[in-house]
Amino acid sequence: MSKESDTMSKGIDRKSNPALVALISDLKSAGRSNEAPIWRDIALRLERPSRNWAQVNISKVSAHVRDGENVIVPGKLLGSGELDKATTIVAYSASASAKAKVAAAGGKVLTMEEGVSAFPKGEQCRILG
Repeated sequence: MSKESDTMSKGIDRKSNPALVALISDLKSAGRSNEAPIWRDIALRLERPSRNWAQVNISKVSAHVRDGENVIVPGKLLGSGELDKATTIVAYSASASAKAKVAAAGGKVLTMEEGVSAFPKGEQCRILG
C-alpha cells in the first residue's frame, strides 16, 4: 500500500490545512500512547468537513457543565450567552468574546495541543458539540 492510498483511507487527504492534518495525527497518536480514546474521537470529528464541526455557544456550556469541570469542543467556541462557572474549555478555535467571557468567569480556554498535555488521559473531560 502506497503512502498516498494510506492517507486517503484515513480521510485526511481532503484537508488543505497542514496544521490541522498534523493536529489530527497528533491527537490519534496521543489517544494510542495515553490509552485515551477521547482524543481519537476528537480526531475523527475534526476529520469531517468543517461545515459539520461543532459550534458551541457559551450558553450551552453553562447549561451542561458543572463548576470546575473540563469541556472539549471539537470545533469553535462562540460567545453567545453568559457563563457563571469556572470551567476549563479545550477547543479547536474560540471567538474573542468567548475567551473574554470564560476568563471573566474564572475559567480558561486551551487549544487542542494544550488540552492534550493538560489532560493526557482525557479524564474528567466532557465533549460538547
